[in-house]
Amino acid sequence: MQIRVGYELIYAFPQPTPLILALNIHYSRASDIIIPDYLTTDPPVPIGGYRDGFGNWCTRLVAPAGRMRIKTDALIRDSGLPDKVVPGAQQHAIEDLPEETLVFLLGSRYCDTDLLSWKAWELFGQIPQQGWARVQAICDFVHNRIKFDYNQARPTRTAWEAFNEQTGVCRDYAHLAISLCRCLNIPARYCTGYLGDMGTPPPWGVGDFAAWFEVYLGGAWHTFDARNNVPRIGRVLLARGRDASDVAIATTFGPNTLESFKVWADEATDGGNAVGASAGHSGVGQSGLELTRF
Repeated sequence: MQIRVGYELIYAFPQPTPLILALNIHYSRASDIIIPDYLTTDPPVPIGGYRDGFGNWCTRLVAPAGRMRIKTDALIRDSGLPDKVVPGAQQHAIEDLPEETLVFLLGSRYCDTDLLSWKAWELFGQIPQQGWARVQAICDFVHNRIKFDYNQARPTRTAWEAFNEQTGVCRDYAHLAISLCRCLNIPARYCTGYLGDMGTPPPWGVGDFAAWFEVYLGGAWHTFDARNNVPRIGRVLLARGRDASDVAIATTFGPNTLESFKVWADEATDGGNAVGASAGHSGVGQSGLELTRF
C-alpha cells in the first residue's frame, strides 16, 4: 500500500527566531519513500540539517519576524501489515544486553523511573513470563489507567504525573509504559511519527503526530502502543529517543504563536491521492511535543 503523509505548521514570530525540527521520515524507511518529504517554508529561508545522537535527521532554520508556513507532503510505500507480535520474545539479563541498549534502561526527562520503580515491581514483578507477556501486561495497565483527553494535554507532564492524574495524550501513555519497562530492566525507547486511521472503524480522530514505544526483547526491538493497545498498520517513524524531549517536533528558541497545525497520514491510490474518510484531518498538535525556550 501507499501512504500520503505530511503536515502544515503556521507560526507567528514577533522577532527572528531559531528553530530545530525533527520532522523528517526516519532513515530506516528511506527505501520506502516514493515522493521525498522535503521541508519547505514560506517565506523561503536557508535550511540546514544534522543527525542527532540517536541518528534522527534534524532541521535547523531561523524564522523571520512575522508569519511563517512550514510544510511537507510525501508519499511512502508500506507493507500494510499490522505491528509484528512475537509472544516468545524473552527478556535479557542486564549483563547480556548490547551496550547501545543500556541508555534506554535509565531515567530521563519525562520518564521518572526513580518514582515509579516500587509500583512497577509491585504490579508486574511477579509475572512469571518475563518477556513479551510482561510488556503486554504493562500496556494493558497503562491503556486502562490513562483516559485520553486532548484538553488535558500539557508539555510538562511526566510519567509519574500521568500515573497519578490518569489523563493525557499518546505521549503520556508512551512515557508511563516506557518508565515501567525500564524499572523492570527492559530497555524501552520513545518513538514519534505518523499513524493514520487505516484499518480502524470510524469515528476517526483529528490528525496529529503519534507516539508509541519500542522494547528490546529476544535480540530485537519490537513495537508496542499503550494508547491504542492493538497492532496497527501504517506506522511511519520520524524519530526515536529516550523520551519526547529528545524528539520534539519543534524546538523554538523564542516566543511564538502556533496559529495552525495540520497533519495527514492517509492511504493513497497509485497516483498518490489520499483516499478514505480520514483524508485531510487537522488538529491542534497535542501529541507531538513542541518546546519553546527563551
